[in-house]
Amino acid sequence: MEDIGPIQMLCVAFDGNRFKGEILPELDRLKRERIIRIIDLLLVRKDEEGRVMVMTSSDLDWDEATAFGSYVGALAGLGAAGPEGIERGSMAGAAELADGHLFNENDTFRVTQSLPNDMSAALVLIEHLWAKELRDAVERAGGRELSNEWLRPEDILAAGHDVGAKSDID
Repeated sequence: MEDIGPIQMLCVAFDGNRFKGEILPELDRLKRERIIRIIDLLLVRKDEEGRVMVMTSSDLDWDEATAFGSYVGALAGLGAAGPEGIERGSMAGAAELADGHLFNENDTFRVTQSLPNDMSAALVLIEHLWAKELRDAVERAGGRELSNEWLRPEDILAAGHDVGAKSDID
């Protein structure tokens, strides 16, 4: 697995279903310029009568998705069960992302249930490719991050510790 840049989970909502066509072209521009990569995107639209349309997208091909899943799963397994959990977590993570998406049917159901009629919501995991070089330079200089609101591998590891403290993984 290549080095992963900082990952941000962005959730946005919109009244109605009337988009001006500005968001996707901007995402495409950022991707073309290798500023970001979309790990996963879930868009849910609910019309005035409650009918739902769901769209998903990812920039990861199958190999990248399963490698990313393996990496994230290994971190979660390490956090939940220590070194013994790495291999099991890695396999589970790769299997979970074999379809190319981190957001699953449960996420879609929760968004759909919480979204009022005549509203749209998007959940997107964005890898910030631009930040990899800066992050590495700060680390080489001995700098320390004091605050960060982004989802990073360390955050996944901490979440795994929390999960491990609440349940016993066999």
